[in-house]
Amino acid sequence: VQLLESGGGVVQAGGSLGLSCLVSGLALSSVDVFWGRQEPGKEREVVATLRRGSSAMYADSVKGRFTISRDSAKNTINLQMNSLKPEDTAIYSCNGRKHGASYWGQGTQVTVSS
Repeated sequence: VQLLESGGGVVQAGGSLGLSCLVSGLALSSVDVFWGRQEPGKEREVVATLRRGSSAMYADSVKGRFTISRDSAKNTINLQMNSLKPEDTAIYSCNGRKHGASYWGQGTQVTVSS
């Protein structure tokens, strides 16, 4: 199983970025998917969750600004980030979980300048 993120970069506060995670070796239609982020020296936090058969859920810090989605045909997990803030700066990683197994990508850096 491999997860490969893309779409990170540098953006000014108030701007938008779209992240994508290409998954191989795992059918997204059968797993719960997540996006997490980690700042240097801090624990990773899950910011967006999309479980099978359920509506998306978001951390309070990103609610109303981020949108998680899955494209089962392309086997990608996506995260649209709008109205970005400097405190959104972190390494963003995608995650797929099935039957107790958890798979993380290596992450992509998102930097929001003020």
